[in-house]
Amino acid sequence: MDILVTDEVLKRKLLRKRRASGGDRYDEVWNGVYVMSPLADLQHQEIAMQLSAILQFILGFPRKARVYGGLNVSDRESDWKKNYRVPDVAVIFPDNRAILAEAVCVGGPDFVVEIVSKGDRSRRKLKFYAAIGVRELLIIDRKPWSVELYRPNSGQLELAGTSRLDSSEVVTSEVVPLTFQLISNNDRPRIEVKSGAETWFVET
Repeated sequence: MDILVTDEVLKRKLLRKRRASGGDRYDEVWNGVYVMSPLADLQHQEIAMQLSAILQFILGFPRKARVYGGLNVSDRESDWKKNYRVPDVAVIFPDNRAILAEAVCVGGPDFVVEIVSKGDRSRRKLKFYAAIGVRELLIIDRKPWSVELYRPNSGQLELAGTSRLDSSEVVTSEVVPLTFQLISNNDRPRIEVKSGAETWFVET
């Protein structure tokens, strides 16, 4: 259910309370419309943290890329707060032409991860991410479980591969040196992440 608040006093009170509680951490603005995202549950946060750690280990020591667990991403430097998204994980390589300001990345990160939570709009961000030049987008869905990789094609981000529990497909990134595969693990699945001979398991 969507709620449209047109009362300016009520709107200001609501935003103040949300900021004070820290609930606005992953809120976004879509072309001037304030989008309150659902608070990430523990599973969501743990998956994001583990993926960030793997990417930091592979890409960041010594610093070859910047890895962020959450980042304001906009298509404009001036008045960026009128249009921005916040991916769960973002990777920016040194040769990326995006502008890194104090609080925002203007332009597309090279690699972005979105973890789907109930009520969020992860897949509705594809058009925005394509427009700002994201090179790859990894979407992790949890109902039902899947790992989806998207790449640009003719100005759009299109599905390049999917790993599900009922298949043995491995999703291979062309941007970061990693493969991803969703595998069974008793009552909860996990994501097998490989880089050459090294293997990690993202526990869910």
